[in-house]
Amino acid sequence: MPGTPFGVVHLDVPPVTSGLAIGSLVAGVASTLVSLLVICLGAIAGTQGAWAAGVFTLLGLLAGTAAVVAGLLGRRQIRRPAPPPAVRFTGRGLAVAGISCGAAGLVLSLLGLGLALLLALS
Repeated sequence: MPGTPFGVVHLDVPPVTSGLAIGSLVAGVASTLVSLLVICLGAIAGTQGAWAAGVFTLLGLLAGTAAVVAGLLGRRQIRRPAPPPAVRFTGRGLAVAGISCGAAGLVLSLLGLGLALLLALS
């Protein structure tokens, strides 16, 4: 403030990587790895493999859904405008990668379960 002994200082706060985006990527990669396990169990074993593939499909679906939801929430958090002294978030690419990996894990888990059921019934 000119003419007074007081002044207002806005410190530059460096941007922070969004925790939701990081969590989305971790859950998406886990979902993709679990879906590969589902495909392997369904292709190798017979009837027992179909049961095991079904159980791991649930895990893959939960992790994939969590990755997609966390990625969407992370993108929303990153997109939100922040006034100068507030914390800004970065990591849009991480959020998009988490959404992509989570969606791929969802699809591959369901395809692996379908493969396991197809091979178990024949």
